[in-house]
Amino acid sequence: MNDELRISANTAPADAVLPQAASGGFLGIVMLDTRFPRPLGDIGHPDSFGVATRRAIVHGAWPDKVVASAAGLRSAGLLPAFAAMARQLESDGARAITTSCGFLVLLQRELQAQVKVPVVSSSLLQLPDLLQQDEQVGVLTISARHLGPEHLRAAGVKPDQLGRVLVQGVDPAGPFATAILGNLEAMDLDQARDDVLKAALALRARAPGLRSVVLECTNMPPYAQAIADATGWQVRSLLDSQRLLAPFKPLPAVPGR
Repeated sequence: MNDELRISANTAPADAVLPQAASGGFLGIVMLDTRFPRPLGDIGHPDSFGVATRRAIVHGAWPDKVVASAAGLRSAGLLPAFAAMARQLESDGARAITTSCGFLVLLQRELQAQVKVPVVSSSLLQLPDLLQQDEQVGVLTISARHLGPEHLRAAGVKPDQLGRVLVQGVDPAGPFATAILGNLEAMDLDQARDDVLKAALALRARAPGLRSVVLECTNMPPYAQAIADATGWQVRSLLDSQRLLAPFKPLPAVPGR
């Protein structure tokens, strides 16, 4: 299933007029307005999750509007459009809802309040559980300059745990960040992989004992296996979110049926 909705980032929820989807459960993905390539593993690829998906694109929600500080994201005024998309996806049959940018963890509480189905806005929401297992947990992000304590707190990281989360960004002038934040039509996937691997190795050099890392950026999972092979880490992304995928697990067989 590979459906798309579109709504303007400037459209108020009450004015949103969206096409109806066919009935049936699917994973709803509220997407930024992008045009860069999305290989298998990327959240925008229809087969990345292994379940039916429906992408809901917020027109005008460019990457550079969302990859920002908490104040910058909120001043962009995107919440009404994202909320409208979440409600529409639930109405159309979404069993769970996610987003295409980890920085939208800042809107987790507001988006979950809009719907009854589970909302997992960011892979960063896995940090609290990982911090129960490991003394330190790494985060690979598209922008270390913008990913701050407010994002980690929104993900459920306690104030006294913030120092245990090691954030490493890719080169802001490298091919990965340039293509995605610049919303370019073309991206060299081999160069992008090498760029992400370079960031991972830099993080490993900072913390040789690190055992697990979360990929903040939903465009990084295509390179998750390469990161694991190069570092030996447990690599987590939205594709590993149990809360997001639980509604799609088959129910256990009932004895006698």
